[in-house]
Amino acid sequence: MTVRPVIMVGFVAVAVTSLARFQPEGSVIVVDEPDVIRNRELRPKTDEAPVVRELIAWEYRLEGAADAFYNTHPDLDPAAIAPLQEYATPFAARLAERYGLPTGGYGALRILRDKALLRKVSAAAGILNPESAEVTGPDGVRAFMAAHPGPAVLKPANRQAALGTRVLVSADEVDEAWAETTAMDEGVMETDRGFELRMLVERCVRGREYSVEMLVERGRVLFGNVTGKDLYPGSRPIELGHLVPADIPGELDALLRAETERLLRSVGFGTGTVHCEWIVEDGRPYLVECAGRFPGDGIVDLIDRAYRVDLVRDYWTLMKGEPLTADLPAKAPGAAAVRFLHTGEAGVVESVTGVEAARELPGVEECSVSVEPGAEVRELRSSWDRVGSAVTEAATGAEAYAAAVRALETIELKVRPARA
Repeated sequence: MTVRPVIMVGFVAVAVTSLARFQPEGSVIVVDEPDVIRNRELRPKTDEAPVVRELIAWEYRLEGAADAFYNTHPDLDPAAIAPLQEYATPFAARLAERYGLPTGGYGALRILRDKALLRKVSAAAGILNPESAEVTGPDGVRAFMAAHPGPAVLKPANRQAALGTRVLVSADEVDEAWAETTAMDEGVMETDRGFELRMLVERCVRGREYSVEMLVERGRVLFGNVTGKDLYPGSRPIELGHLVPADIPGELDALLRAETERLLRSVGFGTGTVHCEWIVEDGRPYLVECAGRFPGDGIVDLIDRAYRVDLVRDYWTLMKGEPLTADLPAKAPGAAAVRFLHTGEAGVVESVTGVEAARELPGVEECSVSVEPGAEVRELRSSWDRVGSAVTEAATGAEAYAAAVRALETIELKVRPARA
């Protein structure tokens, strides 16, 4: 009997590894953009993975791409379809609808994918959003800042990985910030045809940042978690680390979960997983954004470690329309953390030391640095620019957090300025 394949939209190496734990060989189809396949040299990577049956090149970010794919492959008969990257979410949802499979819903994913549209829809449901406006140039940013005194955030409405996001303290920064944010690109993750860029300017909400991860079946929450976040200091709100579960009072934990559920109802989300980000200002959660996909930054791994679950397997079970074999835990018996490394400056790496010593520290489960001597390190402008991480486990959040900090303090990364 031929096993029905599952379709993964957007190649993620760790996701292929996860699927190989419970999917038989030759049962995964990967769909990705032709330019991204070439730029990332994905064919050798998928060829080397026994679980992958086929890599299909498809311009999935274009309008009508899912319907065209379905009409080209009407007899594919997949068992499940899931997005593994932000830009893949609308395509995967629409494709699942065409094949009659569980999905968060094309309408819901279109809203979640567009930060400006999400602001409009969620605000109508009574969810707190910062004051916000779409802008087409520096004059619009200055006008917004004049009408809303105080720091502002300039960011794309349709990008990922904090790309192009900048905190503005003064209107004097606007021209330089606009030139920088609108010129950002994603390197090998980008398509050659480019990407329409739409910009938002918003009031800068001041407070601690959290994310809520949920596994949902036909609108009913089966699992939820609140993640605590640290950001790098400075004008670019890039994540420095995560703690699972967040070390917060039970009342705030419940409030963040309730607001996330209310958000999902406001967009009509069906089946799948979500990753919603919030900033709590004066005790009230303000929506940052919400993605209809797994979180990045290793948060899924942290959830598995802290809650003793296999969230990826449970997710694919739901996307196949199959029931879970057991209830998921409401509370985590332990805690897990990740902390990310950056040099703080751009330049060329001279030496990397202390990694092995960091791996031997109590509580450290994983520790790695992705650059070697001679490699060029860019200024920290997005999540892609971080160069290492440490993952820890402990009985409490405070212990997991402290272990991650110690691990990165043990690593020494020397960088010399690049020659002009």
